[in-house]
Amino acid sequence: MLATEAIPALDLASIRAQFPSLAQTVNGHPATFLDGPGGTQVPQSVIDAISNYLAHDNANTGGGYATSRHTDAMIAEARAAMADFLHCAPDEVAFGPNMTTLTYAMSRAIGRDLKPGDEIVVTRLDHDANVSPWLAMAEEKGVTVRWAEIHEADCTLDLADLAAKINSKTKLVAAGYASNAVGTINPVKEIVRLAHAAGALAYIDAVHYSPHGLIDVAALDCDFLVCSTYKFFGPHMGVLFGKREHLERLRPYKVRPNTNAIPNRWEWGTLNHECIAGITACVEYIADLGRYARGNEEENVGTAAPGCPSSEARSTATTTRGANETGITERRAAIQAAYAAIHEHERGLLERMMAGLKKIPSLKIYGIADPARFHERCATLAIRIEDGNPNHTPLQLATQLGERGFFTWDGNYYALNLTEQLDVEKSGGFLRIGLVHYNTAEEVDRLLTALREIVGD
Repeated sequence: MLATEAIPALDLASIRAQFPSLAQTVNGHPATFLDGPGGTQVPQSVIDAISNYLAHDNANTGGGYATSRHTDAMIAEARAAMADFLHCAPDEVAFGPNMTTLTYAMSRAIGRDLKPGDEIVVTRLDHDANVSPWLAMAEEKGVTVRWAEIHEADCTLDLADLAAKINSKTKLVAAGYASNAVGTINPVKEIVRLAHAAGALAYIDAVHYSPHGLIDVAALDCDFLVCSTYKFFGPHMGVLFGKREHLERLRPYKVRPNTNAIPNRWEWGTLNHECIAGITACVEYIADLGRYARGNEEENVGTAAPGCPSSEARSTATTTRGANETGITERRAAIQAAYAAIHEHERGLLERMMAGLKKIPSLKIYGIADPARFHERCATLAIRIEDGNPNHTPLQLATQLGERGFFTWDGNYYALNLTEQLDVEKSGGFLRIGLVHYNTAEEVDRLLTALREIVGD
Protein backbone atom coordinates (compact mmCIF):
# COMPACT_ATOMS: atom_id res chain seq x y z
CA MET A 1 0.00 0.00 0.00
CA LEU A 2 1.20 3.51 -0.74
CA ALA A 3 2.87 5.04 2.27
CA THR A 4 0.86 8.23 2.75
CA GLU A 5 -0.68 9.75 5.87
CA ALA A 6 -4.09 10.11 4.27
CA ILE A 7 -5.30 8.23 1.20
CA PRO A 8 -7.44 10.44 -1.09
CA ALA A 9 -10.98 9.30 -1.76
CA LEU A 10 -11.94 8.09 -5.20
CA ASP A 11 -13.93 10.50 -7.37
CA LEU A 12 -16.86 8.12 -7.89
CA ALA A 13 -18.86 10.46 -10.10
CA SER A 14 -15.95 10.80 -12.51
CA ILE A 15 -15.15 7.10 -12.33
CA ARG A 16 -18.69 5.94 -13.00
CA ALA A 17 -19.07 8.36 -15.89
CA GLN A 18 -16.29 6.46 -17.67
CA PHE A 19 -18.28 3.19 -17.67
CA PRO A 20 -21.14 3.33 -20.21
CA SER A 21 -22.77 0.15 -18.92
CA LEU A 22 -23.40 1.63 -15.48
CA ALA A 23 -26.05 3.96 -16.92
CA GLN A 24 -28.41 1.10 -17.86
CA THR A 25 -31.75 0.35 -16.23
CA VAL A 26 -33.68 -2.88 -15.67
CA ASN A 27 -37.47 -2.73 -15.26
CA GLY A 28 -37.14 0.91 -14.32
CA HIS A 29 -34.44 0.22 -11.73
CA PRO A 30 -30.85 1.41 -12.07
CA ALA A 31 -28.56 -1.45 -13.07
CA THR A 32 -26.32 -2.34 -10.14
CA PHE A 33 -23.33 -4.44 -11.15
CA LEU A 34 -22.41 -6.71 -8.25
CA ASP A 35 -21.13 -9.41 -10.58
CA GLY A 36 -17.53 -8.21 -10.73
CA PRO A 37 -16.10 -11.58 -9.61
CA GLY A 38 -17.43 -13.03 -12.86
CA GLY A 39 -16.11 -10.11 -14.91
CA THR A 40 -15.98 -6.37 -14.36
CA GLN A 41 -17.36 -3.64 -16.58
CA VAL A 42 -14.98 -1.71 -18.84
CA PRO A 43 -14.37 2.03 -19.20
CA GLN A 44 -14.84 3.84 -22.48
CA SER A 45 -11.08 4.11 -22.93
CA VAL A 46 -10.83 0.31 -23.21
CA ILE A 47 -13.71 0.18 -25.68
CA ASP A 48 -12.06 2.92 -27.74
CA ALA A 49 -8.68 1.18 -27.75
CA ILE A 50 -10.22 -2.03 -29.07
CA SER A 51 -12.30 -0.33 -31.76
CA ASN A 52 -9.46 2.00 -32.79
CA TYR A 53 -7.12 -0.93 -33.32
CA LEU A 54 -9.67 -2.70 -35.51
CA ALA A 55 -10.38 0.50 -37.43
CA HIS A 56 -6.78 1.48 -38.13
CA ASP A 57 -4.16 -1.21 -37.40
CA ASN A 58 -5.79 -4.62 -37.83
CA ALA A 59 -2.98 -6.87 -39.12
CA ASN A 60 -0.89 -9.88 -38.25
CA THR A 61 2.54 -9.53 -36.70
CA GLY A 62 5.99 -9.61 -38.20
CA GLY A 63 5.22 -7.93 -41.52
CA GLY A 64 7.20 -5.25 -43.31
CA TYR A 65 4.30 -2.84 -43.70
CA ALA A 66 2.81 -0.14 -41.52
CA THR A 67 -0.17 -1.82 -39.85
CA SER A 68 1.86 -4.93 -39.03
CA ARG A 69 4.61 -2.83 -37.49
CA HIS A 70 1.98 -0.90 -35.55
CA THR A 71 0.60 -4.20 -34.25
CA ASP A 72 4.07 -5.32 -33.14
CA ALA A 73 4.53 -2.03 -31.30
CA MET A 74 1.08 -2.26 -29.70
CA ILE A 75 1.79 -5.74 -28.33
CA ALA A 76 5.14 -4.59 -26.98
CA GLU A 77 3.44 -1.70 -25.19
CA ALA A 78 0.85 -4.06 -23.71
CA ARG A 79 3.66 -6.25 -22.35
CA ALA A 80 5.28 -3.17 -20.83
CA ALA A 81 1.96 -2.16 -19.27
CA MET A 82 1.43 -5.58 -17.73
CA ALA A 83 5.05 -5.63 -16.58
CA ASP A 84 4.31 -2.45 -14.62
CA PHE A 85 1.05 -3.93 -13.36
CA LEU A 86 2.78 -7.08 -12.07
CA HIS A 87 6.26 -5.63 -11.34
CA CYS A 88 8.27 -7.83 -13.68
CA ALA A 89 10.06 -7.62 -17.01
CA PRO A 90 8.09 -7.44 -20.29
CA ASP A 91 9.59 -10.68 -21.60
CA GLU A 92 8.19 -12.46 -18.53
CA VAL A 93 4.62 -11.65 -19.68
CA ALA A 94 2.71 -14.00 -21.99
CA PHE A 95 -0.80 -13.45 -23.33
CA GLY A 96 -3.46 -16.07 -23.90
CA PRO A 97 -7.23 -16.51 -24.26
CA ASN A 98 -7.81 -16.84 -20.52
CA MET A 99 -6.18 -18.02 -17.31
CA THR A 100 -7.60 -21.54 -17.68
CA THR A 101 -6.08 -22.09 -21.11
CA LEU A 102 -2.73 -20.70 -20.01
CA THR A 103 -2.70 -22.95 -16.95
CA TYR A 104 -3.53 -26.08 -18.93
CA ALA A 105 -0.68 -25.27 -21.31
CA MET A 106 1.80 -24.60 -18.51
CA SER A 107 0.73 -27.73 -16.61
CA ARG A 108 1.56 -29.85 -19.65
CA ALA A 109 4.96 -28.19 -20.01
CA ILE A 110 5.79 -28.64 -16.33
CA GLY A 111 4.52 -32.21 -16.52
CA ARG A 112 7.19 -33.08 -19.08
CA ASP A 113 9.74 -33.02 -16.25
CA LEU A 114 7.70 -34.98 -13.69
CA LYS A 115 7.55 -38.70 -13.05
CA PRO A 116 5.71 -41.23 -10.86
CA GLY A 117 6.51 -40.62 -7.22
CA ASP A 118 6.64 -36.84 -7.62
CA GLU A 119 3.97 -34.84 -5.81
CA ILE A 120 2.01 -31.62 -6.28
CA VAL A 121 -0.18 -29.71 -3.82
CA VAL A 122 -3.52 -28.06 -4.62
CA THR A 123 -6.11 -26.53 -2.28
CA ARG A 124 -9.80 -26.95 -1.53
CA LEU A 125 -10.28 -23.18 -1.68
CA ASP A 126 -9.25 -22.65 -5.29
CA HIS A 127 -11.15 -22.01 -8.49
CA ASP A 128 -11.09 -25.23 -10.49
CA ALA A 129 -8.92 -23.60 -13.17
CA ASN A 130 -6.03 -23.91 -10.72
CA VAL A 131 -6.97 -27.49 -9.83
CA SER A 132 -8.17 -29.50 -12.83
CA PRO A 133 -5.17 -28.75 -15.07
CA TRP A 134 -2.88 -30.15 -12.37
CA LEU A 135 -5.13 -33.15 -11.73
CA ALA A 136 -5.13 -33.98 -15.45
CA MET A 137 -1.37 -33.68 -15.67
CA ALA A 138 -0.90 -35.78 -12.54
CA GLU A 139 -3.15 -38.51 -13.91
CA GLU A 140 -1.13 -38.67 -17.14
CA LYS A 141 2.26 -38.65 -15.41
CA GLY A 142 1.48 -40.80 -12.37
CA VAL A 143 2.11 -37.87 -10.03
CA THR A 144 0.61 -37.89 -6.53
CA VAL A 145 -1.79 -35.06 -5.64
CA ARG A 146 -1.94 -33.74 -2.09
CA TRP A 147 -4.87 -31.57 -0.99
CA ALA A 148 -4.49 -28.64 1.41
CA GLU A 149 -7.65 -28.38 3.52
CA ILE A 150 -9.57 -25.37 4.82
CA HIS A 151 -10.98 -24.12 8.11
CA GLU A 152 -14.69 -24.45 7.41
CA ALA A 153 -15.72 -21.96 10.10
CA ASP A 154 -14.20 -19.00 8.28
CA CYS A 155 -13.34 -20.48 4.86
CA THR A 156 -9.63 -19.84 5.23
CA LEU A 157 -6.80 -22.04 4.07
CA ASP A 158 -5.34 -24.34 6.74
CA LEU A 159 -1.75 -23.21 6.39
CA ALA A 160 -0.47 -25.80 8.85
CA ASP A 161 -2.08 -28.53 6.79
CA LEU A 162 -0.63 -27.11 3.59
CA ALA A 163 2.83 -27.02 5.17
CA ALA A 164 2.41 -30.64 6.28
CA LYS A 165 1.52 -31.71 2.73
CA ILE A 166 4.74 -30.24 1.30
CA ASN A 167 7.79 -32.48 1.42
CA SER A 168 10.95 -33.36 -0.47
CA LYS A 169 8.88 -35.01 -3.21
CA THR A 170 6.76 -31.90 -3.85
CA LYS A 171 7.45 -30.36 -7.25
CA LEU A 172 4.71 -27.73 -7.40
CA VAL A 173 2.30 -25.92 -5.10
CA ALA A 174 -0.75 -24.34 -6.79
CA ALA A 175 -2.70 -21.81 -4.75
CA GLY A 176 -5.02 -18.86 -5.21
CA TYR A 177 -4.26 -15.31 -4.14
CA ALA A 178 -7.91 -14.79 -3.17
CA SER A 179 -11.00 -16.99 -3.21
CA ASN A 180 -13.42 -16.10 -6.00
CA ALA A 181 -16.26 -17.62 -3.98
CA VAL A 182 -15.87 -16.33 -0.42
CA GLY A 183 -13.29 -13.55 -0.72
CA THR A 184 -10.55 -15.03 1.49
CA ILE A 185 -7.08 -13.60 0.79
CA ASN A 186 -4.43 -16.25 1.20
CA PRO A 187 -0.98 -15.63 2.75
CA VAL A 188 0.60 -16.07 -0.65
CA LYS A 189 4.10 -14.93 0.26
CA GLU A 190 4.26 -17.58 2.99
CA ILE A 191 2.89 -20.22 0.61
CA VAL A 192 5.63 -19.35 -1.89
CA ARG A 193 8.24 -19.53 0.89
CA LEU A 194 7.03 -22.99 1.94
CA ALA A 195 7.13 -24.23 -1.64
CA HIS A 196 10.61 -22.90 -2.28
CA ALA A 197 11.92 -24.31 1.00
CA ALA A 198 11.08 -27.75 -0.40
CA GLY A 199 12.50 -26.96 -3.83
CA ALA A 200 9.03 -26.78 -5.40
CA LEU A 201 7.58 -24.30 -7.87
CA ALA A 202 4.83 -21.91 -6.74
CA TYR A 203 1.96 -21.28 -9.20
CA ILE A 204 -0.39 -18.50 -8.10
CA ASP A 205 -3.88 -17.78 -9.44
CA ALA A 206 -4.42 -14.04 -8.98
CA VAL A 207 -7.54 -13.75 -11.13
CA HIS A 208 -9.84 -12.80 -8.28
CA TYR A 209 -7.35 -10.71 -6.35
CA SER A 210 -6.38 -8.48 -9.27
CA PRO A 211 -9.20 -5.88 -9.10
CA HIS A 212 -8.84 -5.56 -5.33
CA GLY A 213 -5.16 -5.47 -4.43
CA LEU A 214 -1.71 -4.62 -5.72
CA ILE A 215 0.18 -7.54 -7.26
CA ASP A 216 3.96 -7.64 -6.91
CA VAL A 217 5.51 -10.81 -8.30
CA ALA A 218 8.99 -9.61 -7.39
CA ALA A 219 8.07 -9.26 -3.73
CA LEU A 220 6.16 -12.56 -3.72
CA ASP A 221 9.02 -14.33 -5.51
CA CYS A 222 6.46 -16.68 -7.09
CA ASP A 223 7.53 -18.72 -10.10
CA PHE A 224 4.30 -18.19 -12.03
CA LEU A 225 1.25 -15.98 -11.58
CA VAL A 226 -1.82 -15.85 -13.78
CA CYS A 227 -4.61 -13.32 -14.04
CA SER A 228 -7.38 -12.31 -16.44
CA THR A 229 -7.75 -8.72 -17.58
CA TYR A 230 -11.55 -8.90 -17.78
CA LYS A 231 -11.54 -9.15 -13.99
CA PHE A 232 -9.82 -5.77 -13.67
CA PHE A 233 -11.75 -3.57 -16.09
CA GLY A 234 -10.23 -4.84 -19.32
CA PRO A 235 -11.04 -7.21 -22.20
CA HIS A 236 -11.43 -10.98 -22.10
CA MET A 237 -7.79 -12.05 -22.09
CA GLY A 238 -5.49 -14.07 -19.86
CA VAL A 239 -2.00 -13.07 -18.74
CA LEU A 240 0.80 -15.30 -17.46
CA PHE A 241 3.84 -14.13 -15.55
CA GLY A 242 6.70 -16.61 -15.47
CA LYS A 243 10.20 -16.08 -14.19
CA ARG A 244 12.52 -15.79 -17.13
CA GLU A 245 14.57 -18.82 -16.10
CA HIS A 246 11.47 -21.03 -16.16
CA LEU A 247 10.11 -19.68 -19.44
CA GLU A 248 13.49 -20.42 -21.03
CA ARG A 249 14.03 -23.81 -19.39
CA LEU A 250 10.62 -25.44 -19.77
CA ARG A 251 9.57 -26.83 -23.13
CA PRO A 252 6.19 -25.60 -24.39
CA TYR A 253 3.93 -27.52 -26.72
CA LYS A 254 3.97 -25.32 -29.81
CA VAL A 255 4.01 -25.33 -33.59
CA ARG A 256 7.47 -25.57 -35.17
CA PRO A 257 7.49 -22.21 -37.00
CA ASN A 258 6.86 -20.36 -33.76
CA THR A 259 9.97 -18.76 -32.32
CA ASN A 260 11.89 -20.24 -29.41
CA ALA A 261 12.36 -16.77 -27.94
CA ILE A 262 10.45 -15.86 -24.79
CA PRO A 263 7.73 -14.97 -24.16
CA ASN A 264 6.45 -15.66 -27.69
CA ARG A 265 7.20 -19.38 -27.48
CA TRP A 266 4.39 -19.56 -24.89
CA GLU A 267 1.84 -17.92 -27.20
CA TRP A 268 0.20 -20.09 -29.85
CA GLY A 269 -1.44 -19.01 -33.05
CA THR A 270 -2.52 -15.48 -33.82
CA LEU A 271 -3.31 -13.63 -30.63
CA ASN A 272 -6.41 -11.49 -30.03
CA HIS A 273 -4.74 -8.25 -31.05
CA GLU A 274 -7.70 -5.96 -30.50
CA CYS A 275 -8.10 -7.18 -26.93
CA ILE A 276 -4.39 -6.81 -26.29
CA ALA A 277 -4.79 -3.17 -27.32
CA GLY A 278 -7.48 -2.99 -24.64
CA ILE A 279 -5.07 -4.35 -22.03
CA THR A 280 -2.84 -1.30 -22.24
CA ALA A 281 -5.92 0.90 -21.90
CA CYS A 282 -7.18 -0.92 -18.80
CA VAL A 283 -3.78 -0.69 -17.08
CA GLU A 284 -3.67 3.01 -17.95
CA TYR A 285 -7.18 3.41 -16.52
CA ILE A 286 -5.99 2.00 -13.20
CA ALA A 287 -2.83 4.11 -13.30
CA ASP A 288 -4.95 7.22 -13.93
CA LEU A 289 -6.92 6.45 -10.76
CA GLY A 290 -3.64 6.56 -8.90
CA ARG A 291 -2.48 9.73 -10.61
CA TYR A 292 -5.67 11.42 -9.51
CA ALA A 293 -5.36 10.01 -5.98
CA ARG A 294 -1.78 11.28 -5.74
CA GLY A 295 -2.82 14.66 -7.05
CA ASN A 296 0.33 14.50 -9.21
CA GLU A 297 2.46 15.20 -6.15
CA GLU A 298 5.89 14.07 -7.25
CA GLU A 299 7.09 13.53 -3.70
CA ASN A 300 4.69 10.60 -3.40
CA VAL A 301 5.98 8.78 -6.48
CA GLY A 302 7.73 5.57 -5.55
CA THR A 303 7.21 5.88 -1.79
CA ALA A 304 5.63 2.46 -1.50
CA ALA A 305 7.68 -0.60 -0.68
CA PRO A 306 6.65 -3.13 -3.32
CA GLY A 307 9.76 -5.27 -3.00
CA CYS A 308 12.80 -5.00 -5.21
CA PRO A 309 12.90 -7.18 -8.32
CA SER A 310 14.62 -10.46 -7.59
CA SER A 311 16.61 -10.61 -10.79
CA GLU A 312 18.89 -8.25 -12.68
CA ALA A 313 16.51 -8.50 -15.62
CA ARG A 314 13.54 -7.25 -13.62
CA SER A 315 15.61 -4.40 -12.20
CA THR A 316 16.80 -3.41 -15.65
CA ALA A 317 13.28 -3.52 -17.05
CA THR A 318 11.87 -1.19 -14.41
CA THR A 319 14.69 1.36 -14.52
CA THR A 320 14.58 1.85 -18.28
CA ARG A 321 10.93 2.91 -18.57
CA GLY A 322 10.78 6.28 -16.85
CA ALA A 323 11.74 4.94 -13.46
CA ASN A 324 12.69 7.13 -10.53
CA GLU A 325 15.64 6.53 -8.22
CA THR A 326 13.87 3.62 -6.51
CA GLY A 327 13.66 1.64 -9.75
CA ILE A 328 9.88 2.09 -9.92
CA THR A 329 8.33 3.47 -13.12
CA GLU A 330 5.89 6.36 -12.91
CA ARG A 331 3.11 4.07 -14.09
CA ARG A 332 3.94 1.46 -11.46
CA ALA A 333 3.90 4.14 -8.75
CA ALA A 334 0.52 5.33 -10.03
CA ILE A 335 -0.80 1.75 -9.93
CA GLN A 336 0.35 1.47 -6.31
CA ALA A 337 -1.51 4.66 -5.44
CA ALA A 338 -4.61 3.44 -7.26
CA TYR A 339 -4.78 0.23 -5.27
CA ALA A 340 -4.29 2.08 -2.00
CA ALA A 341 -7.34 4.20 -2.83
CA ILE A 342 -9.30 1.19 -4.12
CA HIS A 343 -8.56 -0.73 -0.93
CA GLU A 344 -9.85 2.07 1.28
CA HIS A 345 -13.03 2.51 -0.76
CA GLU A 346 -13.81 -1.20 -0.91
CA ARG A 347 -13.13 -1.56 2.82
CA GLY A 348 -15.86 0.98 3.52
CA LEU A 349 -18.29 -0.80 1.22
CA LEU A 350 -17.45 -4.16 2.80
CA GLU A 351 -18.05 -2.87 6.33
CA ARG A 352 -21.39 -1.37 5.30
CA MET A 353 -22.51 -4.50 3.46
CA MET A 354 -21.44 -6.88 6.21
CA ALA A 355 -23.18 -4.88 8.92
CA GLY A 356 -26.41 -4.89 6.93
CA LEU A 357 -26.30 -8.57 6.01
CA LYS A 358 -25.89 -9.55 9.66
CA LYS A 359 -29.29 -7.97 10.40
CA ILE A 360 -31.23 -10.05 7.86
CA PRO A 361 -33.06 -13.03 9.37
CA SER A 362 -31.81 -16.54 8.55
CA LEU A 363 -28.92 -15.18 6.48
CA LYS A 364 -25.62 -17.06 6.76
CA ILE A 365 -22.37 -15.44 5.68
CA TYR A 366 -19.57 -17.74 4.51
CA GLY A 367 -16.05 -16.59 5.16
CA ILE A 368 -14.47 -14.01 7.42
CA ALA A 369 -17.14 -11.81 9.02
CA ASP A 370 -15.13 -10.16 11.81
CA PRO A 371 -14.28 -6.55 10.83
CA ALA A 372 -11.00 -6.86 12.73
CA ARG A 373 -9.94 -9.44 10.13
CA PHE A 374 -11.16 -7.70 6.99
CA HIS A 375 -7.55 -7.31 5.88
CA GLU A 376 -7.69 -11.08 5.29
CA ARG A 377 -10.50 -10.83 2.76
CA CYS A 378 -11.70 -8.80 -0.20
CA ALA A 379 -15.17 -7.40 -0.80
CA THR A 380 -16.67 -10.59 -2.24
CA LEU A 381 -19.41 -12.13 -0.12
CA ALA A 382 -21.04 -15.55 -0.30
CA ILE A 383 -24.36 -15.93 1.51
CA ARG A 384 -27.33 -18.27 1.88
CA ILE A 385 -30.80 -17.85 3.38
CA GLU A 386 -31.39 -20.86 5.59
CA ASP A 387 -35.11 -20.71 6.30
CA GLY A 388 -36.25 -23.66 4.17
CA ASN A 389 -38.23 -21.42 1.81
CA PRO A 390 -37.90 -22.72 -1.79
CA ASN A 391 -38.11 -19.11 -3.03
CA HIS A 392 -34.95 -18.30 -1.13
CA THR A 393 -32.46 -20.60 -2.87
CA PRO A 394 -29.38 -18.88 -4.32
CA LEU A 395 -30.87 -19.10 -7.82
CA GLN A 396 -34.21 -17.69 -6.72
CA LEU A 397 -32.53 -14.88 -4.83
CA ALA A 398 -30.34 -13.99 -7.82
CA THR A 399 -33.38 -14.05 -10.11
CA GLN A 400 -35.50 -11.85 -7.85
CA LEU A 401 -32.64 -9.43 -7.32
CA GLY A 402 -32.03 -9.39 -11.07
CA GLU A 403 -35.59 -8.27 -11.66
CA ARG A 404 -34.85 -5.32 -9.38
CA GLY A 405 -31.70 -4.45 -11.33
CA PHE A 406 -29.13 -6.10 -9.07
CA PHE A 407 -26.68 -8.35 -10.90
CA THR A 408 -25.40 -11.11 -8.61
CA TRP A 409 -24.24 -14.68 -9.14
CA ASP A 410 -25.51 -17.99 -7.83
CA GLY A 411 -23.93 -21.43 -7.85
CA ASN A 412 -20.34 -22.58 -7.30
CA TYR A 413 -18.46 -20.16 -9.61
CA TYR A 414 -16.15 -23.10 -10.46
CA ALA A 415 -14.99 -23.26 -6.82
CA LEU A 416 -16.42 -26.76 -6.87
CA ASN A 417 -14.23 -28.29 -4.18
CA LEU A 418 -15.27 -25.55 -1.75
CA THR A 419 -19.02 -25.90 -2.31
CA GLU A 420 -18.71 -29.66 -1.98
CA GLN A 421 -16.62 -29.34 1.18
CA LEU A 422 -19.20 -27.03 2.74
CA ASP A 423 -22.06 -29.27 1.60
CA VAL A 424 -23.90 -26.61 -0.36
CA GLU A 425 -23.26 -27.83 -3.90
CA LYS A 426 -26.40 -29.99 -4.10
CA SER A 427 -28.62 -27.17 -2.83
CA GLY A 428 -27.51 -24.44 -5.22
CA GLY A 429 -24.20 -23.19 -3.82
CA PHE A 430 -24.11 -19.57 -2.71
CA LEU A 431 -25.48 -16.19 -3.65
CA ARG A 432 -22.37 -14.13 -4.40
CA ILE A 433 -22.20 -10.36 -4.05
CA GLY A 434 -19.10 -8.77 -5.53
CA LEU A 435 -18.09 -5.18 -4.83
CA VAL A 436 -15.45 -3.28 -6.79
CA HIS A 437 -14.29 0.32 -6.82
CA TYR A 438 -17.07 1.66 -9.08
CA ASN A 439 -19.76 0.49 -6.64
CA THR A 440 -21.28 2.98 -4.20
CA ALA A 441 -22.59 3.04 -0.65
CA GLU A 442 -26.02 3.89 -2.07
CA GLU A 443 -25.94 0.68 -4.12
CA VAL A 444 -25.07 -1.29 -1.00
CA ASP A 445 -28.01 0.23 0.87
CA ARG A 446 -30.45 -0.48 -1.98
CA LEU A 447 -29.28 -4.10 -2.20
CA LEU A 448 -29.76 -4.59 1.54
CA THR A 449 -33.26 -3.11 1.28
CA ALA A 450 -34.10 -5.43 -1.62
CA LEU A 451 -32.83 -8.49 0.24
CA ARG A 452 -34.91 -7.59 3.29
CA GLU A 453 -37.98 -7.20 1.10
CA ILE A 454 -37.41 -10.59 -0.55
CA VAL A 455 -36.57 -12.47 2.62
CA GLY A 456 -38.95 -10.60 4.92
CA ASP A 457 -38.11 -8.93 8.20
